[in-house]
Amino acid sequence: MTDPTLTRYRLAFGKSQAMRYTGHLDLYRALERTIRRAALPLAYSRGFSPHPKLQLASALPLGFTSRAELADIWLEQPIPADEILARLQQAAPPGIAFERVQPVPAPEPPLQRQVQRAGFVARLEDPLAPDLPRRLDALLQATSIPRERRAKAYDLRPLIIDLRLRPPTEIVLELSAREGATGRPEEVLDALGLDPLAADITRIQLTLDPSPATASTD
Repeated sequence: MTDPTLTRYRLAFGKSQAMRYTGHLDLYRALERTIRRAALPLAYSRGFSPHPKLQLASALPLGFTSRAELADIWLEQPIPADEILARLQQAAPPGIAFERVQPVPAPEPPLQRQVQRAGFVARLEDPLAPDLPRRLDALLQATSIPRERRAKAYDLRPLIIDLRLRPPTEIVLELSAREGATGRPEEVLDALGLDPLAADITRIQLTLDPSPATASTD
């Protein structure tokens, strides 16, 4: 059940080179420490092993940077959003840059369930190959792109929403990011015949369900 005495806020932040190899759980802990350093009254769950009321929207693969991370936090008392932002910016470690804070309705579903799409930019080391437009068109026109991840077969094609080239070195990808249907940019690059390890990948957008159904949070 949602505690009506708590106030929910959404944080928008970036994850730069200094944090690119920080995993999902370590990022969660880094955010918790930052919130505590900022002297914000972060709420904790009740019970034998309390945990912070903090949600990350979507795990970012190791090695990626981001300009579009989202997190929801619950505070024990309301604080103006601009004050929260100023405190977080002062307390943030290298590699995390807070951009916006806004209050959101507490009864909204968990943030992870609201994510629908993710946008990425893959910057290649070398200029785009002359035949890459043909390969990209073939990928978009395919009815199925069989792939395997963690020894499980799946179809990559339904997870690709849009692909486009941005010369001289960039590919822009829009992929599904729903629960159980998440496209990974490195898989798309591999399907295009490119080496994912030779690309610098940045998440640039997370699109949420514009009208999430009301649900309780624990």
